[in-house]
Amino acid sequence: MKRTTATALLLLSASLTASCSPATGDLERADSAPSAEPEEPAKEPYTIAFGGDVHFEGGLRQRLDTSPGTALGPIAARLSEADLAMVNLETAVTGGGTPAPGKQFRFRAPATAFDALESAGVDVATVANNHGMDFGPDGLQDTLANADSAGFPLVGAGSDEDAAYAPHTVELGGDTVALLGATDVLDAHLMEQWTADGDRPGLASAKNAMQDRLVRAVSDTAETADAVVVYLHWGLEADHCPLPHAPDLAQRLLDAGADAVVGGHAHVLSPGGYAPGGYVHYGLGNFVFYNHRGPTAQSGVLTLTLQDGEVIGDEWAPARLEGGIPIPYEGDAADTAVAQWEELRNTCMVGLSAVPSG
Repeated sequence: MKRTTATALLLLSASLTASCSPATGDLERADSAPSAEPEEPAKEPYTIAFGGDVHFEGGLRQRLDTSPGTALGPIAARLSEADLAMVNLETAVTGGGTPAPGKQFRFRAPATAFDALESAGVDVATVANNHGMDFGPDGLQDTLANADSAGFPLVGAGSDEDAAYAPHTVELGGDTVALLGATDVLDAHLMEQWTADGDRPGLASAKNAMQDRLVRAVSDTAETADAVVVYLHWGLEADHCPLPHAPDLAQRLLDAGADAVVGGHAHVLSPGGYAPGGYVHYGLGNFVFYNHRGPTAQSGVLTLTLQDGEVIGDEWAPARLEGGIPIPYEGDAADTAVAQWEELRNTCMVGLSAVPSG
């Protein structure tokens, strides 16, 4: 009887020990359980500033020749405040080439133009416009070579089609930001020669069938970039409102992956605001330009704030051209100029919002 009781006690003790001790398999599972992955740090907001049309003709050439480092005047402070700044360089940068036939206005500038832009805080420029090849294919090759020598990035043109539609990329706030340029304005008799095609050098175009090529470039870029910006040369000279096809083009680019579509050409200001999928600005006006009186003297700097691949804010800092360079408005004059620009959203009825949707 005692033996039976002792045996039972031993069996009970073994059972309790087993129930209180983890099995070998449980220990292995506990040791091999994956630890929680550390959270990725939140991305920081960053800013991109945009100016409109730039050349160095007339009295502006004297400013460039005298002091490239100050050729853009006081607006440089506004450009330099941004993490990145971009303009439309509406000139060939060459001392050679062959003048394009059948044009009333042809613009050229020396290589010191890139010194002037860089000194003013400009980081990249598009040359996809109706003056980028004013001195033919040789003049374009000079422009590209001079930019390369200066270490200054250009978009919207290249020695072949792929190069013309290729983006310039930078890292900002933890994002890979890609910037592209293209023109929706070309003289009919020069369109074929000026458009990059296959191995032929030229400009990135949004004209006619080339619109699909631009959309594809944006879509391809968006696969690897966190934020995509397209700078377009578009609009009708002296008209504040965009051409009828422009809203559809802008939306196509946003749908393809662009986060912002900005541009100019009309030499007057046009509306800007939010559309489904991003920000659109139809016309930044003249920026460093010899034609400045009345509406053509109204200028400014658009600054977009982005974070984690999205535009989360915008600011329009108005300016007026004096001697061909933009002088920032201040105080009540600045408030009035901003209100006049904001009213263009209603005047042109382009369906843009003053604030991001959602």
